[in-house]
Amino acid sequence: MKLGYDIGFLEVIVGPMFAGKTTELIRRIERERYAKRKVGIFKPSLDVRYSVSSVATHNGLTYPAYVVSANDEGVRKIYEIAKKEKLEVVGIDEGHFFPLSLVEVCEKLANEGVRVIVAGLNLDFRGEPFETMKELMVRADDVTYLTAVCSVCGAPATRSQRLIDGKPAPYNSPRIVVGGKELYEARCRKHHIVPR
Repeated sequence: MKLGYDIGFLEVIVGPMFAGKTTELIRRIERERYAKRKVGIFKPSLDVRYSVSSVATHNGLTYPAYVVSANDEGVRKIYEIAKKEKLEVVGIDEGHFFPLSLVEVCEKLANEGVRVIVAGLNLDFRGEPFETMKELMVRADDVTYLTAVCSVCGAPATRSQRLIDGKPAPYNSPRIVVGGKELYEARCRKHHIVPR
């Protein structure tokens, strides 16, 4: 008896920092595991904020993960492990850290009957799209957009504000800086500031 789906499906969960993307990814993976489907979550090796070997939420929820490099080789490993382990559901956390080759692998897995769920930031700290997430969103069968709460006014937050010494990071700061509450805040459009 086949426990998987007859067709694959590509889902994307996006939003700013502190919106609950990883929590939602874990919830969906746990639901599939409960349904007796073979599941696995992948995470980039550069994300060591809360755990080296698990995906982890800002509030302490963890789930064991396959850890791969955030490069083309790591993306190939996602596909190889998914096939070798006969995964029916593949979760990928922090999708924005991976190169565009992730899009092709996600599509390939979905076309082969795998349910693929990718969580990540849609916008960088400047408010500009992460290319990999943008491409995944337009190819996805379903997109869930989560918001956080603005740390300034309490409105729905759609942006991630990077801070340096408590002040907004300038535009020319490095695009990728891994961090949590010590470096980032969720902000609404009005209170998101990027000095040029």
